[in-house]
Amino acid sequence: MKQRLLELLGVEYPIVEGGMAYIGDGLLAAAVSNAGAFGQVGSAGRTLADFEKQIQIAIESTDKPFGVNLPIGEHSDPRERVEMILKYREHLRAVSISAGNPRPFIPVFQEAGLPVMVLISTAMHAQKAEQAGADILIAEGFEAGGHNGPSEVTTFALIPQVASVVNVPVIAAGGVADGRGLAAALALGAAGVQLGTRLVATVESPAHENYKQALVTARAEDTTMIERSIGHVTRVLKSSYVNEVLTFERTQPSPEELYPYVKGEKNGIAALQGDMEHGFAYGGQGVGLIHSIPTTEQVIRTMVEEARQTLQNLPTL
Repeated sequence: MKQRLLELLGVEYPIVEGGMAYIGDGLLAAAVSNAGAFGQVGSAGRTLADFEKQIQIAIESTDKPFGVNLPIGEHSDPRERVEMILKYREHLRAVSISAGNPRPFIPVFQEAGLPVMVLISTAMHAQKAEQAGADILIAEGFEAGGHNGPSEVTTFALIPQVASVVNVPVIAAGGVADGRGLAAALALGAAGVQLGTRLVATVESPAHENYKQALVTARAEDTTMIERSIGHVTRVLKSSYVNEVLTFERTQPSPEELYPYVKGEKNGIAALQGDMEHGFAYGGQGVGLIHSIPTTEQVIRTMVEEARQTLQNLPTL
């Protein structure tokens, strides 16, 4: 399965960049791909024009394979972004779909020659996505930063359950931040891993320095969940602003009442402007493994070497 994943994505290492809102720009995607992994330009938090600009930047910045992420539910009309992706299909290697029903979009991209990765959070959803034609599944556990599945299944429990019921490569996401996580994912039946929070704290990341430093100093217990009052599950870094959101949620607001507190712009305020007191920043539980801000290449190379050493040492255990 790992070899199949590498062939589908055209990469050296089974590591994929998550489609991070505001952070997943063209330069970071190119840096990930140049390091031998699979970079992705994220469309969440971007205007259509900026999405196209970031794709063009990635094209200019790497000759290695990269893709794009389409979070369906983040856009009132995803068709414009679908058309944009198809416009650049000759430059893209694959598309990942999240936050919505992927079934109508899978054949559209596949007919354009693009393999489709689908984000899922339960074994049942994995089977449905495979039946719908997904080429690769990204199984994301409850540890992940950002929007998660309402089932709240952890990565350690999710991966072997998904790998046992599907016949396509599975990528493990959520809580992975070093080579030990990559080795563990492979042992659990995954073909590779997806990184989010770890890549935010890199030199090439467009995240504000305040955000990066918050990740370096944070522990796993310094993340929490917002939006549960309206049936959503979103993992963020704890802050005074997040405390205000949680206090308001205890009043049981309607989705319309809560929206001004949790809309994407509030994430951008913290992620790009560094104002952690007036906006929220995503962060997964793997944050406890982040202690520095290296280059993207250093992250990938170190992770691969650590995974190799871990797997080699397993027989002695």
